[in-house]
Amino acid sequence: MSGQSAGTGGGADTAAGTGNIGLLDSALARARSENRAALVGYLPAGFPTVDGGVRACVTLLESGCDVVEVGLPHSDPVLDGPVIQTADDIALRGGVRIADVVRTVREAHAATGKPVLCMTYWNPVDRYGVERFAAELAEAGGAGCILPDLPVEESGAWRRAAAEHGLATVFVVAPSSKDERLAKITEAGSGFVYAASLMGVTGTRESVGREAQDLVERTKATTGLPVCVGLGVSNARQAEEVAQFADGVIVGSAFVKQLLAHGDDLEAGLAGVKALAGELAEGVRRRAR
Repeated sequence: MSGQSAGTGGGADTAAGTGNIGLLDSALARARSENRAALVGYLPAGFPTVDGGVRACVTLLESGCDVVEVGLPHSDPVLDGPVIQTADDIALRGGVRIADVVRTVREAHAATGKPVLCMTYWNPVDRYGVERFAAELAEAGGAGCILPDLPVEESGAWRRAAAEHGLATVFVVAPSSKDERLAKITEAGSGFVYAASLMGVTGTRESVGREAQDLVERTKATTGLPVCVGLGVSNARQAEEVAQFADGVIVGSAFVKQLLAHGDDLEAGLAGVKALAGELAEGVRRRAR
């Protein structure tokens, strides 16, 4: 995959950590035991700044998110819509590096004790070094990695490194995936399955639609892993809707919009993120009633 990405930064290889896939499994199991879906938040590292991004991820976890995905900014994010592309561009122009992504994972996890994953396209990991990336992510307390553009057939090297360091490997499935393909993807994955609810790129939408429920049902027929739905959820009503059939509700663009809307006023942006996370957390909990 072509395109600029967060660079390698400095520093030598770090010692392998034990990983936190167990923490991720526990968080998803806890939500299930409470008869609700988990709330999974997403924000790119380095946005609006590295320090601001750390604070935003901590805010998500302290305001209702069970899990957070930290994005590794890329200039050609084929799955992401204009909102996340804008945030990635701000982060890249600010000089974000892979070291900053790892730092964001480390500090968000350390501050809250909750599971934090990295979401990244494959090219930066491949260039950085598969073993090195897995080791550093695990040492930082990362729970795993979501790799939206890595084909299962080409994932052997990553999955071996992830297993060695106790990291989950989360693959993305789409409505276009045939049942046979779904089974192949889910067999290779761990942690949970990321179900892209609609064809196309990320972004908030007026409705989530029947496609999401159909994809979750077909995916669940192939695996015992939790299935979390992303791409489109932006309010409590939609979160409640998705929580009726999914194990987790993934929200990214709506949180990014909160930070973008307030420009240089980080405190106002964080207040918006906090309020939205609280509303969405209430939405996913309505199923339990």
